[in-house]
Amino acid sequence: MLLSMVMPEIRVVIVGPKYEGNVGAIARSMANFDMKELYLVNPCELGDDAYRRSKHGADILDSAVMCTTLEEATQDCFLVVGTSGVVTKGDSNYTRVPMPVREFAEHCRGYTEKIAVVFGREDIGLLQEELNYCDVLITIPASDEYPILNLSHATHTVLYEFFTAMHTELRRPEPADKREKELMFAYFGDLLDAIDYPKERRPNTAVMFRRMMGRAIPTKYEYNTIMGIFGDASKYLKYGKPWKKDKSE
Repeated sequence: MLLSMVMPEIRVVIVGPKYEGNVGAIARSMANFDMKELYLVNPCELGDDAYRRSKHGADILDSAVMCTTLEEATQDCFLVVGTSGVVTKGDSNYTRVPMPVREFAEHCRGYTEKIAVVFGREDIGLLQEELNYCDVLITIPASDEYPILNLSHATHTVLYEFFTAMHTELRRPEPADKREKELMFAYFGDLLDAIDYPKERRPNTAVMFRRMMGRAIPTKYEYNTIMGIFGDASKYLKYGKPWKKDKSE
């Protein structure tokens, strides 16, 4: 007997798909794993081939939401997860270091917030600016000689890993929401300004911090602690000495 599922809502986002058959196959995989939300960013036209390959996922195609930007497709999601078949060796390129999909799916077990899982074009995947927009990157371990999977096959594998991971009961503390995380990223940017951090290094450092928080999925308690530290650091830089709260306040 399967355990009752505790899982986040998964929104599948496909950016710039070129072949309708792949979109149809993705809808079929979504139906296999009880996922209903399909968002398409500037897709090809969907016709008979898409519906033929969707099988029992035709209703998912019918309700697919068409968007013009990745931001539009993910604006109400708690976490934006990008997919990449390219794995950078070493830790210096923060924008191209993904987590294995199984590890990340297990990490998300027990959460109920909406997560957008973003897949790129069949030929070039996600562009660098699209990768930078994502909170975390995941990848499917594959041969070093040929690591790039067909779009529909990659989607099927990722959704399978999420579905499998979520069949285990696990209680989680409440995570920081999207608004809180964006505020934390803004505070981090202010801190970089305050310490006169080199401008040419700020974009990659900001992406590194976003990736780190995306992997960690901080709780509200952790968020409040981090924000308190940022606040104290800002006051220290402003007044030039350790700041202590006035007990009379």
